[in-house]
Amino acid sequence: MLRRALRSYGRKVAGAGDLGGTRLMGFAGGLEGIPREAADVVVIGAGVVGIAVAREFALKGRDVLVVEAASTFGTGTSSRNSEVIHAGIYYPPKSLKASLCVRGKELLYKYCFDRGIPHKQTGKLIVATSVAEVPKLEVIGGHFEDNCLHLHISESKDLENHTGDIPLLPQLIVIPKLVINSAGLSALPLAKRLHGLKQGVVPAAYYARGCYFALSKPKSLFSHLIYPIPEDGGLGVHVTLDLNGFVKFGPDVEWIDGINDLSSFFNRFDYSVNSDRSHRFYSEIRKYFPNLKDGSLEPGYSGIRPKLSGPRQPPCDFVIQGEDIHGVPGLINLFGIESPGLTSSLAIAEYIVVRCSR
Repeated sequence: MLRRALRSYGRKVAGAGDLGGTRLMGFAGGLEGIPREAADVVVIGAGVVGIAVAREFALKGRDVLVVEAASTFGTGTSSRNSEVIHAGIYYPPKSLKASLCVRGKELLYKYCFDRGIPHKQTGKLIVATSVAEVPKLEVIGGHFEDNCLHLHISESKDLENHTGDIPLLPQLIVIPKLVINSAGLSALPLAKRLHGLKQGVVPAAYYARGCYFALSKPKSLFSHLIYPIPEDGGLGVHVTLDLNGFVKFGPDVEWIDGINDLSSFFNRFDYSVNSDRSHRFYSEIRKYFPNLKDGSLEPGYSGIRPKLSGPRQPPCDFVIQGEDIHGVPGLINLFGIESPGLTSSLAIAEYIVVRCSR
């Protein structure tokens, strides 16, 4: 059975332990007078990954409760992305990002096909826009065979003309057997407030804001996704298409500083898109689409990526921590679930349920 508890993170969010109450993990503060509710599994975070995990446990017959800070599900990082089902191109072989993205892609396409959910497989072009970028392209190409993907290499001349209100619950303590911290942007600061957790194993948190701009003319000039060579902190300002053929470019990377805990967390995120940022977009896009005219871009939307590596640092893999790492029985932490988190969501859920059944 799947239940949901939509509420704001307060001083008490969730506890994990046996139902006899002899072991408890939760937030600081007194517990007297606070309602309690039993659940087999509690999933913190009702984004794509959290809902996928909750669904997988429910399909296995577990009693699941989903706890969410917002008034409904999927309003954070899950709804502020490039809307791409990724192939698994960029990630080192045997990494969680590689294996879960490739498996997740298969599961997600099947999920969409079985349920008649509209989707489209367009293919992706990765473009080296200078001679200096060719070695980086070759490194990415080396991942294809290792990650069981199909690669076609072309000179640029071969590609020309082919691109054409749910009420909140009152404050409560939940005493489950298992807690999945899938809180996305707040997963790291949330973990730091859990009793008994080894603070030395909590990775450093970094946050990167990314903006998107839309092509103002409705007619699409592209038939494929186009990606430049990845940049520091992201995959570069790339071209994506929606199912109606509308084009958007993004995201860029803007590092957000000064977020150390939940008290400073929610006040620092600004999702507005300033039209002044278009100057950099024109410059980046014209590296692979030189015919982009002035005035063609209009502000779209933005999102925040929860990252485990900062500026000028190599990308980090997903981190999925259990008791063997952090020392808290019945707790699974999901850290750094940025791209390709959406593509990997069903595979992450599968991975966690198998891990917890051992």
